[in-house]
Amino acid sequence: MDKEKLKKYVCFKINEYQNEIIEVVKKLYKNPETGYKEKKSTQIVYEILQKLNLQPQKNIAVTGVKAQIIGKSKKPHIAVLGELDGVICKDHPDADSETGVVHACGHNNQIGIMLGLAYGIIDANIAEKLPGIIDLLAVPAEEYIELEHKKELINQGKINFYGGKQELIRRNFFENVDITIMAHSLDIGDMKDVIAAPTGSGFIYKKIEVKEKKLTKKESTFLIESIISLNNKNQKYATYKLAKSRDLDIVKKEMKPTDILIDPRQIEVYVRGESIKSILTANRKLNEFLKKKSSQLSVELKITDKPGYLPLLRYSELTDIFNKNLDGIIPDSKRISQKHFVGSFDIGDVSHIMPVLHPFFSGVSGRLHSKDFRTTDYELAVIKPAKVLAKTVIDILWEGKTSLQKYKKAPYTKDQYLKILKQMSLN
Repeated sequence: MDKEKLKKYVCFKINEYQNEIIEVVKKLYKNPETGYKEKKSTQIVYEILQKLNLQPQKNIAVTGVKAQIIGKSKKPHIAVLGELDGVICKDHPDADSETGVVHACGHNNQIGIMLGLAYGIIDANIAEKLPGIIDLLAVPAEEYIELEHKKELINQGKINFYGGKQELIRRNFFENVDITIMAHSLDIGDMKDVIAAPTGSGFIYKKIEVKEKKLTKKESTFLIESIISLNNKNQKYATYKLAKSRDLDIVKKEMKPTDILIDPRQIEVYVRGESIKSILTANRKLNEFLKKKSSQLSVELKITDKPGYLPLLRYSELTDIFNKNLDGIIPDSKRISQKHFVGSFDIGDVSHIMPVLHPFFSGVSGRLHSKDFRTTDYELAVIKPAKVLAKTVIDILWEGKTSLQKYKKAPYTKDQYLKILKQMSLN
């Protein structure tokens, strides 16, 4: 069987299993959980992978699942990812009545895409025909929320990082992987169905605590306006989290003083940038400024910096393969080639140690993390992406390990990456 016939056969198999795939997506939607708490979601994915006659490993980073499809050789080694966690959005009509958690980011769709690819490739016996290894990774804790819970897990020695992919990198789950791919849901609008090559900003999370006294309104305004001014020089937008409402969604607004709410004793801010250098530079300047201004205000400030996520990089060679495999599934007129997002994704961290493909597919409506987000077209949100990613995987595997030479090298090794995260930490 030639390569194109093999792709068609895999897509045919994905169609055969689409009801089972969508059923899992809906089951995950009814069982939303936040990061490092995804026990039910982990079990659901684990049982599906067992039914596919794989040997899954669960609770790989507190929660999460890994399984492998092993071909005729060890290279190329591809990781296909889906994320397990939901967000807290108590106003969403489908939010859990007790926790307020809901899949208002479409991570349940991601798991469906990963499993759809697995159904098609396994049932088509790809492993018998092609070299390489495919890792299936259901990853915990993509959303940068519930930091106190994650801090407690760190104190207990259960994790080192807030982000699930950061933790899996530390634990060597990407050690022998050459390429990572996944797809995300997004209401793209403008009658478009896919964004092929998104990039995203990175950030450092900063907590500024005022000791002994409360700031006056004038002092608060002065301090926050100064932070905004510094952050705006680095990037037009930034993200502030309401200190009094830890369980609210992260609020993204254009940087204006009237948009910002702060506790008189505490400010939480993301220092954003489009490169690691710009983030570290802006953060250093902000810390120097805070030290100087705390003296002028006669207050003692405690500053805590934690690694956020690194900027998402684009790999043109992978994008080219992906774009070719959209043919026959997504028309040219419904594609957007590139788009930069102010927001951040922890897949950005992976993109600094290996080539990454991270397209967005529609089939959903409403803003991410909002009460209006919902899946409206499961074929577009889950089944079509599974087909495109499966075809892309076949292309990568088909040429064997020699094909890996054509991909741009990632900027850092794992050890260098971990040193960067250490640079982003303070206290």
